[in-house]
Amino acid sequence: MQLVPPPTRSLKPKKIKLKDSFASLKFVPRFFSEIRKVNPPLFYLNVFMRLVSAFLPVAMLWVGKEIVDEVVLQIASESKDLHRLWILVGGEFTLAIASDLLGRAISLTDALLGDQYSINSSVKLIRKTSELELNQLEDADFYDKLERARQQTTGRVALMSNVLTQSQDVVVIASLLVGVVAFEPWLIILLVVSIIPTIINEIKFSGTSYSLARSWTQERRELDYLRYAGASDVTAKEVKLFGLSDYLAERFENLSQKYFTENKKLAYSRASWGSFFNVVSTGAYYGAYVIIILRTVAGIFTLGDLTFLSGSFNRLRGKLHGFFVRFTAITESALYLQDYFEFFEIGQDAQEENAGLPMPTIVKHGFEFINVGFKYPESENWVVRNVNFTLKAGEKLAFVGENGAGKTTLIKLLLQFYQPTEGQILLDGKPITAFNKAEYHQYFGVIFQDFVKFDLTVRENIAVGSIDAINDQPRIESAADKSLAFEVIDEMPKGYDQQLGRRFKSGKDLSGGQWQKIAIARAYMKDAEVLILDEPTSALDARAETETFQRFIQLTKGKTAVIISHRFSTVRIADRILVLNNGAVLELGTHTELMKNKKLYAELFNLQAEGYK
Repeated sequence: MQLVPPPTRSLKPKKIKLKDSFASLKFVPRFFSEIRKVNPPLFYLNVFMRLVSAFLPVAMLWVGKEIVDEVVLQIASESKDLHRLWILVGGEFTLAIASDLLGRAISLTDALLGDQYSINSSVKLIRKTSELELNQLEDADFYDKLERARQQTTGRVALMSNVLTQSQDVVVIASLLVGVVAFEPWLIILLVVSIIPTIINEIKFSGTSYSLARSWTQERRELDYLRYAGASDVTAKEVKLFGLSDYLAERFENLSQKYFTENKKLAYSRASWGSFFNVVSTGAYYGAYVIIILRTVAGIFTLGDLTFLSGSFNRLRGKLHGFFVRFTAITESALYLQDYFEFFEIGQDAQEENAGLPMPTIVKHGFEFINVGFKYPESENWVVRNVNFTLKAGEKLAFVGENGAGKTTLIKLLLQFYQPTEGQILLDGKPITAFNKAEYHQYFGVIFQDFVKFDLTVRENIAVGSIDAINDQPRIESAADKSLAFEVIDEMPKGYDQQLGRRFKSGKDLSGGQWQKIAIARAYMKDAEVLILDEPTSALDARAETETFQRFIQLTKGKTAVIISHRFSTVRIADRILVLNNGAVLELGTHTELMKNKKLYAELFNLQAEGYK
């Protein structure tokens, strides 16, 4: 089990500037455009209901004022006429029911839109990730950006609801202001005074939560990994055998406590300042309330006016407070949106330029590596360099070399997972980068030594080699027959419908050799022009490996293939053998020719042969 190193960098969050928070708001319209496209009728229904709901608070306050004044009037009157009073009560009841129903309907449409958007954005994220270069996904900083983008595919309901509620509250605030100004315009001054502390508080802590979350992206990934490493069936054997449980638990606890400490500081500071500013704000509100009471006692306002003004002022204060608090939450969420949308803009120009040439129907000459060299970005060490060779059309070429010689790197360069740092790779005389990349990849059937064991059914695990043919049972069975995977499938209680892996209750795990037969079936499933097998039989016994490769040679006549293997009994069946050493081509020839050279290949072959004596 590979453990990630403890963090050595500073974990103190970097303060987000206020102008950066405001600048991020430019992503909100784009966000809503995406939500609208998910379900336009539901989106517009939500907006309409919020608009109607926005006028209800002032309407209910006004009806309440009229009820109080009507009650006072009836108390003073000798002849009681309650007809208008009951109409007013009925009206307030209707408004209350309408407000509740609209609130529930708005929450429902928020949830439905949020769920649909989450599904849509997750699908887009999966597809976008598949378009990126492998070297990007292997870069730690880039992976942090991917992680932040992934987090934004869920939980965006809150942002959507906040922005819509903000728009709704603008209407509510405007209508309440009109009502207050109609009675006592100067109360607006006290209203402004009561809300200033809230504005100061929100500005002070704008972007702090995002800043902490962003600075801890890498550490949160580490926490997820430690949680997985300490509580997973995949790692359980090593954890038990080497007694790693305490180490992993302590490592997780130490890192979690560091995050808790930073978050606690922020929470305490926010709560303390918030309490102070709230005292000032509440004092201003009650100052206005006292003035309204005094003017009512003096006979300037009626009891209904008192009810309306106190209720309107209180709601205005609450709405304005919520407006600014929500505005801070929106700007903070918009910062996350910035991560999300910037991720989708990565590599767009390159993708547009990669329309490319159509792939040739038949490969006439093959692939040619010309002075190819590769090193990882920001690294001075060359993985491979000055590599020159030709993979002829219809040829079976084997790559041989000690670990770290660069065999798998050449495969990744051939597949355009990486781009050469220097030199070029040609296909029938044209650079492989000139071809449409999607069509180019369809030319290859590949099984890597670290192939994915999908926790899916047997049928799906084989069909991933050509997923469009998942319902083509004869083709799936043919691929299983060619790879000898049918021997594994015959033992399954549910055959091709058997769930594999231990993740799900009905799943059945396989041995390494059984998984490899399933994986090799994927290569046959694709029926590609070029087949690449990177250590495809490392978990098979000698008999099964020999039979597998004999069948492979027979079944791929006329096709081009690259084979990587450490077993020389397998390698010798190739047409030619490429020997790599320290990232460079040392030898190239047939088994017989290389044995006569008495260089590295002959040395390794004889060493392995000695082990079988």
